[in-house]
Amino acid sequence: MVVVSTPEMARQVLQVQDNIFSNRPTNIAVRYLTYYRSRMVFAHYGPFWRQMRKIFVTKVDSVIRTVAGKAGSPVDVGELALSLMTNITYRAAFGSDIREGQEKFVDIIQELSRHFGAFNLGDFIPWLGRVDLQGFSKRLARARRSLDEFIDRIIDAHLAKRKNRANETEEDNDMVDDLLSFYDEDAKNGESEDLQGSINLIRDNIKAIIMLHEDVMFGGTETIASVIEWAMAEMIRSPADLSRVQQELVDVVGVDRRVQDSDFEKLTFLRRAIKETLRLQPPVPLLQHETADDADIGGYAIPKQAQVVVNAWAINRDPEAWDEPETFKPSRFLKEGAPDFKGSNFEFIPFCSGWRSCPGMQLALYTLELAVAHLLHCFTWDLPDGMKLSELDMNDVFGLTLPRAERLVAIPTPSLQFPLF
Repeated sequence: MVVVSTPEMARQVLQVQDNIFSNRPTNIAVRYLTYYRSRMVFAHYGPFWRQMRKIFVTKVDSVIRTVAGKAGSPVDVGELALSLMTNITYRAAFGSDIREGQEKFVDIIQELSRHFGAFNLGDFIPWLGRVDLQGFSKRLARARRSLDEFIDRIIDAHLAKRKNRANETEEDNDMVDDLLSFYDEDAKNGESEDLQGSINLIRDNIKAIIMLHEDVMFGGTETIASVIEWAMAEMIRSPADLSRVQQELVDVVGVDRRVQDSDFEKLTFLRRAIKETLRLQPPVPLLQHETADDADIGGYAIPKQAQVVVNAWAINRDPEAWDEPETFKPSRFLKEGAPDFKGSNFEFIPFCSGWRSCPGMQLALYTLELAVAHLLHCFTWDLPDGMKLSELDMNDVFGLTLPRAERLVAIPTPSLQFPLF
């Protein structure tokens, strides 16, 4: 394994030689749980993102209503953000707000994610995979059975719904509807003569797509929620920056209406505060790649199929690239020529870069900005039980993502001059 921890080496991996380093590492669990479609290319993200964005605008109202109902009492901001993102993502993907279904699916995804990252002897000594000394294959089979049963019920419900679509439009579609329509086109074009075989293929393809992109659609649920929580914690801990953001919201939006999409171009400091949060707490701290061929970086020979990890967390805090790298300082992004995260500044890569850059970056930014803007515009926030700012735990749990070690709990007080609901 090769670890990259400097901006220049990251540029080599993510831009100069990204054709070699663009593969993702795979293992037995990934191949099995993605129905052996690890090389499937599916870029039909557009309708899903549009649906997510539309739903988010309505669901954020539910969050504000929940917070308003708890005014003056401690609120678990992390749980609030996670509930918001889970609700939105599940609704956009499967067209349902049923809490039981959401919790079941999150449990399945978390179980599968544990298998993706688990140590398995068979990945390193192939013949031991057939012996299954660890019982790994049995656990994989149980996990995929759970996924099969769950998504089969979802697909059956959507197929039944498609028989009576007189009163529905494309605006009512979710991700599964779009996938079924996508495969319908194949059937109409005569690409599948076996009807039952085609149905089975559709089911497996949909399951594979969901699993191949669970890091985009459902892994993103946890990472975005975590960044919302971190942004709130960083600003509460930095009263001067919090005051500046809230004053900007008052100046741009006022106190007699809520934040709208058209306001964001003028919310300069809020957006810089989000950027600074992403610098300190990137959604995915370790970006995993695999070489497609032999390579040479900085004089180091890297063989084909070597695992390469880009340490985004360390790069975003590189003291040679950043002034006061450990300090929350949104004003650094107000300077002319400040780094951006669109792929050309490799000292700041919260969304990766190159072929493996995050396809949901724009949606993630929209989600972060809108959620934080509403929470800071509609309420002022104080720590509970007389807690001092210096006592606020800012430690994280380092891993595939960067959740806070302790959930942020704060007390909201309505700040607008009209009833929120």
